Amino acid sequence: MTTFSASDLPDLTGRTAVVTGANSGIGRVTARVLAARGARVVLAVRSPAKGREAASTMPGSTEVRELDLADLASVRAFADGFGDPVDLLINNAGLMTPPLSRTADGFESQFGTNHLGHFALTNLLLPRITGRVVTVSSGAHRVGKIDFVDLNWERKPYRAMAAYGQSKLANLLFSAELQRRLTAVGSPVLATSAHPGLAATNLFRAQGGDNPLNRLVNAGVRAVGQTDEGGAQATLHAALATVPGNAFSGPSGALGKGAPKLVGRSRAAQDAELARRLWTVSEELTGVTFPLPLTSA
Repeated sequence: MTTFSASDLPDLTGRTAVVTGANSGIGRVTARVLAARGARVVLAVRSPAKGREAASTMPGSTEVRELDLADLASVRAFADGFGDPVDLLINNAGLMTPPLSRTADGFESQFGTNHLGHFALTNLLLPRITGRVVTVSSGAHRVGKIDFVDLNWERKPYRAMAAYGQSKLANLLFSAELQRRLTAVGSPVLATSAHPGLAATNLFRAQGGDNPLNRLVNAGVRAVGQTDEGGAQATLHAALATVPGNAFSGPSGALGKGAPKLVGRSRAAQDAELARRLWTVSEELTGVTFPLPLTSA
């Protein structure tokens, strides 16, 4: 489906979408498009003030709720305060290659925010989810490795891109195992994933600080990459196109650009046993488990 665009989206009147990190970048575009198609969109954001500013630019029905994925207490509070059915959960928010830092619960910030925060949020909301869970990964998952000995970079020297790759590989493994479990319990909910390609978003621009090399790199990304609008197309494809469970949507063209289609993933991202092991460890780290009755894990 290489001709997919926002014009192909159905009328979403009466449906509710939760979009994490919806105050900027790809998440903001995703939220705006869904709202324009009639969905009630909940902007789940760390800064309510920034969320309200973003919501003020969107048509239709929007709501701003505070969510800090780097704090499991905040994740639980968000889920506890959300009693409505959720047609679409878009796990979009994330960090990319920051200096070493820790979440409120002591996890390396990228693994804790990009993966564990969304893992907990999804499972806590899952009894109320009726449609799809879309988790935004990255082409950088191909350089990722799940280091179960030192997931949180407490022993080995920290490498920001390697940590980012681990978190993005974790996103795909999470989606795969979530779909396996949903299928096992006969749930109609689909778990899908997407990657935006090379998109010149604020996420990319924020990394590395203001120095000549970083300015040069960012200029190059702006020159060859696609916009936030282009990057959001894969997320919308994963959310609303006719795709199977565990589908992975991404740009169809060279340089991480072009209309979205189903794309391949690394061998590690297809490792079912690795996905199961990561799920078990994620449950142990977050204290959050799969909430639906599962007879055989």
